This record gives sequence, structure tokens and C-alpha cells, in this order.
Amino acid sequence: MALIDSVLNMVNKKPKDPDAPKPAPGSRSEREAKIKDKAGMVINVFALCLALNAWYSGKLSSTILNNTISANNQWSWYQAKNVRSVLYETAALEARPDNKDKLLAERDRMEADKKEIADKAKVLEAERDEAKKRSPWIGYASTAYQLAIVLLSASILAVSMALFWSSFVVAGVGILLSLNGLFLWI
Repeated sequence: MALIDSVLNMVNKKPKDPDAPKPAPGSRSEREAKIKDKAGMVINVFALCLALNAWYSGKLSSTILNNTISANNQWSWYQAKNVRSVLYETAALEARPDNKDKLLAERDRMEADKKEIADKAKVLEAERDEAKKRSPWIGYASTAYQLAIVLLSASILAVSMALFWSSFVVAGVGILLSLNGLFLWI
């Protein structure tokens, strides 16, 4: 229960002391308080966007790596089947008539296996290539989210609403880049 209370205390704002002295309207400390109140939550939202983006980026990287390795394995297996197919065909040329049909049937089985293996490798390569197309956009979006967080932090230090609102523009660009990474509009 203590943990829940602690979390709730962090989330819920307690009302300020009504008797506390208030800064002069429009003063730097009043503007700073307004920006801090707004920027604190917004930084968390932008950080969440950055975290989700980083997760998706990792997923894409894993897909690229795993599918590259798997496709290479499939093509290696394809080559092994190809060698066996040639060996069966060569052996059939010099075999006795009663063994020739068995050897040619084995060669035909190897050829069918090769087609199946090649199809699997091509699917893996297509998935890898799709992830490669998405990956740069997600990387650009991460940079935009990081810049938006920096601008928000700078807006607190500089007490600048212009920096505060410009962080939203940069984060908006990040969202568009993330969505393009998901849907590949461009």
C-alpha cells in the first residue's frame, strides 16, 4: 500500500499553500513556474514516444539481423541440395538401368527441395528488405524526439515559451517520421 500511495502522491498534485506569497504577475519566476508545470508532463510524453520508437527500432534491427542469417542458412542448404542433385544425376549417367530410376528420382526430390528452400529464403529476404526500408525513418524519429526533449529542457532554463512550443513542432515531426516508418508512405 505504501508503494501505491507513493506513486499516487507523485501523480496527484497537491494544492499549493494559499497563504504562500505569489510572484508578481508576468515575472520571470511566475513564467518559469508555468513552464515547469507544463513541461514536466510533456517531457514524460515525449520520452514515452522515444521509448516506443527505440523498442520498434530494436525490433527492426533484430528482424534485419535474424532474417539475413536465416536467409544465408537457407541459401547454404540450397547449395548443399544442388551439389547432391548433381551427384545423383552424374551417378545416374553411369548406373545400371535398374538403379538409374532410383538415382533420377532422388535427383528430382533434391530439385523439389531446392525450390522450397529458395522460396523460404526469398520470403526471409523480402521481410529483411522491408525492415531495412523502415529502419532509417525510425532512427530519424528518435533524433527528433530527443531534440524535442532538449528544447523542452531548454525552455525551462531559458524561461521561453517559444522554445516550449517549438519542442511540440519537433515532436510532431518525430511522430510523422515514426508513422512513416510504420506505414512507409514515402
